[in-house]
Amino acid sequence: MSALSFSPVALRPPELSSNHRSSAVSLPRRRALSVSFASVSPETSTAPPQIPEIQLEFLGPKPGDPVNRATAISGEKLLRNIMLDNKIELYAAYGKVMNCGGGGSCGTCIVEIIDGKDLLNERTNTELRYLKKNPESWRLACQTIVGNKENFGKVVVQRLPQWKK
Repeated sequence: MSALSFSPVALRPPELSSNHRSSAVSLPRRRALSVSFASVSPETSTAPPQIPEIQLEFLGPKPGDPVNRATAISGEKLLRNIMLDNKIELYAAYGKVMNCGGGGSCGTCIVEIIDGKDLLNERTNTELRYLKKNPESWRLACQTIVGNKENFGKVVVQRLPQWKK
């Protein structure tokens, strides 16, 4: 937090110059008004708090596929939106045409979390329903929130795990 220091300033009405007729107008004397202004001293100010970020790595379904990387602010986006914003392939051919747009009603955005599972939200009821016969590491990207606004770290995601050989 920044430290504030206050300095008093006295404000008085301007004095009448000798050119004015003082006998015609008589102004009552007023008390001085004291006002304090806040200032931030550079020695005591601290840097703004660092925004927690999650580093993401996306592995392709086949060995030798390029690794895509992205960064996201912790707790702000769904995994699906991060992948689409960074133009990282999420859907197989069928899913590109027949996906639900992130509503959690089709099950076409399946990914596998290789590392960093603790940086994601718990499985939702939708995921439990669609993925009950799949491994625990499989998630629906449209239901997966990356981070919790406080944590930071690295998540490794396997795209299209059903294609993995």
